[in-house]
Amino acid sequence: MIAGAGIGGLACALALIRRGFRAAVLEQAEALEPVGAGIQLSPNATRILIDLGLAERLAPAVVAPQEIRVLRSHNAREIVRATIGPGAAFRYGAPYWVVHRGDLQAALLERLQASPDGALHLGRRVEDFAVHAHGVTVETRTPVGTRDEHGIALIGADGLWSRIRGRLGDDTPAKFCGRTAWRATVSADLVPVEFREPITWLWLGREAHLVHYPVRAGAAVNIVAIIRDDWQSPGWSEPGGSADILARFSGWAAEPRALMATADSWAKWALFDRPASRTWSAGPVTLLGDAAHPILPFLAQGGAMAIEDAAVLADCLARSPDQPPLAFETYEGMRRSRTLRVARESRNNGWVYHLSGPAALARNIALKRLSGEKLLTRYDWLYDWRPD
Repeated sequence: MIAGAGIGGLACALALIRRGFRAAVLEQAEALEPVGAGIQLSPNATRILIDLGLAERLAPAVVAPQEIRVLRSHNAREIVRATIGPGAAFRYGAPYWVVHRGDLQAALLERLQASPDGALHLGRRVEDFAVHAHGVTVETRTPVGTRDEHGIALIGADGLWSRIRGRLGDDTPAKFCGRTAWRATVSADLVPVEFREPITWLWLGREAHLVHYPVRAGAAVNIVAIIRDDWQSPGWSEPGGSADILARFSGWAAEPRALMATADSWAKWALFDRPASRTWSAGPVTLLGDAAHPILPFLAQGGAMAIEDAAVLADCLARSPDQPPLAFETYEGMRRSRTLRVARESRNNGWVYHLSGPAALARNIALKRLSGEKLLTRYDWLYDWRPD
């Protein structure tokens, strides 16, 4: 059983089915809505999605960026660019894609529902679980009361605010990290021609940065603005006003501001962080993705790490199908150091992206000297990872 029908939970279900298991996904929402905006899928993630049989289904929705361009926010001058495109597929054995989260979720869900060994149960919030000689019994809350589910193991893919993590004894609170992410998706017809090209644009400014790239086969453009901010609202997301976000970018060049002005509505998300769980697993229960190791968005690897987790977990369980506790212990041992490094690098990027003054100048000079090829080489350790 898998708690959570996000990208990690659905990918895990498909990976388990591919290894000969039955997988039931328990999701607290009563309907799966296409939430979020774009997501970058680097080769370490796309090779797994392709292996799960999703290439053909995703082909009409993805964009393969030809390059990544990094620019100064105040004058639109380029700092550095790195060529990816077909070169990434040759270098790493898998492509670099950008896609709308709703399209990725739909592809995963369609694949799951097409399998006789997969099931999605909506309106089932995992409240508690009990481990016994035959596996795990999970107590779920439904709109009409409680219901018990039974399986050989339980995988908590229930995100940053994971209830299962708390039941495993780690209730370390998530803390607001002083930044908010503003996300919008606009029609490509509304933006300048150069921003419709298959390019990922990264603008670096003082206490803020902006990322945008085309999604939905080029029909739309995904925009993400991350700024230093406070947060007083309950929950961790709310609608954002166009005037409010544009005011925060008043000192920026005309080009990025004009792009942002095309968005009529924004979703504003508070960025919370939490240390990796002290213990991911206990017996036949384990954690996956943000439930185990939250990843901030400054390396574009949150979804990728969950997808990697799914592949490794399924492989470990396939090697020890009658011993889930051993499989989960092996899985945690294989994943902990890598995910800790990714989380650390992501936090560091958040600091580097938002530098100002002499520190920002030094950063820009260092990036320019790197050149695109050397910049890409710095991420070989990340993108060239394989499940085996």
